[in-house]
Amino acid sequence: MKFNFSGKKLTGSERAIQRFFEILPGATSWFILIGMTLLSFWNPILAAVLIIAFDFFWILRLFFMTLFLVISYFRLSLEKETDWMARLHGLNHLTDALTFLNKDFGTRSLPQKISSWIHRKEMTELQRSGASVPDFKKIIHLVLIPIVRETPEILRDSISSFLNGYFPSEQILVVIALEERATEDVKAGAQQMAREFEGKFFDFKVILHPNHIPGEARVKGANVTYAAREMTRYFEQKEILFDRVIVSCFDADTVVDAHYFGCLTYQYMVCPKRERASFQPIPVYHNNIWKVPGFVRVLETGSSFFQLVESTDPEKLVTFSSHSMSFRALVEADYWPVDMISDDSAIFWKCYIHYDGDYRVVPLYVTVSMDVADAGNWWKTIVNVYRQKRRWAWGVENFPIVMRAFLQAKKIPFSEKMGHGVKLFEMHVAWATWAFLLSVIGWLPALFAGREFSHSVLYYSTPRITAIIFGFSTCALVVTIIMSLWLLPKREKRDSVFRRLGFALQWVFVPGIFTFLSTLPALEAQTRLMLGAYMEKWGTDTMQRPAVFSSPAPGKQ
Repeated sequence: MKFNFSGKKLTGSERAIQRFFEILPGATSWFILIGMTLLSFWNPILAAVLIIAFDFFWILRLFFMTLFLVISYFRLSLEKETDWMARLHGLNHLTDALTFLNKDFGTRSLPQKISSWIHRKEMTELQRSGASVPDFKKIIHLVLIPIVRETPEILRDSISSFLNGYFPSEQILVVIALEERATEDVKAGAQQMAREFEGKFFDFKVILHPNHIPGEARVKGANVTYAAREMTRYFEQKEILFDRVIVSCFDADTVVDAHYFGCLTYQYMVCPKRERASFQPIPVYHNNIWKVPGFVRVLETGSSFFQLVESTDPEKLVTFSSHSMSFRALVEADYWPVDMISDDSAIFWKCYIHYDGDYRVVPLYVTVSMDVADAGNWWKTIVNVYRQKRRWAWGVENFPIVMRAFLQAKKIPFSEKMGHGVKLFEMHVAWATWAFLLSVIGWLPALFAGREFSHSVLYYSTPRITAIIFGFSTCALVVTIIMSLWLLPKREKRDSVFRRLGFALQWVFVPGIFTFLSTLPALEAQTRLMLGAYMEKWGTDTMQRPAVFSSPAPGKQ
């Protein structure tokens, strides 16, 4: 389906539809927050009933999210030691590999048996599909790293992690997509990286993105799109087929797991419609996690948990932050949007619409680690984190474009359009309202009710209801604390019991942290979109950090 995936330069009915859906999320969020506040004053009993009903809904949602978090974490742990390179070799001989797996099944531990069962299922489905299986030795990984102010210290950690993995670096092509408006120091740093890593990859290039190209905003998508177009000509000149190229778009601070490219290549090859899929790893923010204030650590761990939960629902999964996809799909969908901030999720929707719904995201149970937006002191860090969350929440700009596309799309089933549309809308409204309802507005009915409330049945039922909600919340919080301690990287020195207890107790401040550093920026983003005060700049200030070298795979020291 041909569609103008942009909210700019629309006219007539398209512009009216676009504005309606731009206003809808923010208007809904403000209606809920203001409406419940006023209702707490005018009719506190009714407001209390609605708040309790919402609390029950929230606690059920929390229970299921905790359950799926445990399942996803188990799957991530399950694949932690998987030899993806051995599985890649086996794909070139499917029948022999399946026979070997069946014979070897009884000698393995339980986690290995589960992983092998999943592996056999994927290989069997691939065999039944009749899809061709390319030789993994002919796969080229194109890694695009857009930069505007990042230093060589940050780039070196990221690029070194590609080199130190298990996958052959001779099949990895690294491109630094450099903004022309970058300072001379940044430009010199990019060239320094090209010299430092020369000859260690399939190729290493620095591509300068010119300023002031018509139709472009100052966003990352414009930068990586320009670089990808240049690489399109590069592959055509070298007669490299697009369906043999997997493109990954990484932030400059992205440090990949040693298994990343092996896992990605395997999942690409076993996917029957590999050219109609994006591949989403689990993003974590561990590079400098022990050097930032505790409230940031809790917030970013929560972000990682959210992505773990999302990975359990691949039918509704959308790309976020660092992701990978077929280069052919990228070219056919006409690359990333060049006038949107939320390019990482927008490229999924652009492909989904272009292929009339025949596009999906495959979760990768392997991590990519990035920096927390640290600025050296508490106040500046708070400002940086707030801006980062506001930029993430600006993903709401996808909603009006996607809904406008759904109104025109005739080949996408109505049930799929409804499912995606409702989830996208509900996710953003929930993001901007839940924390306020739970931590602030939920207390207002009791404050305004007075004596009338104390004589009601609800007054006597409230303690029991509160106890149930508190009990479920406590159980979910305990599970979250335990898993946060498991997920965080090990410190160089062992902490005392009291210090580790302090890390766990930081989760007690979750309501305040998420209200002011997650929900509030989301509400601001929706309000900006509602009022037409569009965000059009890419970039978050971060403090330069010391090198955080990734551990090389055995044999690559």
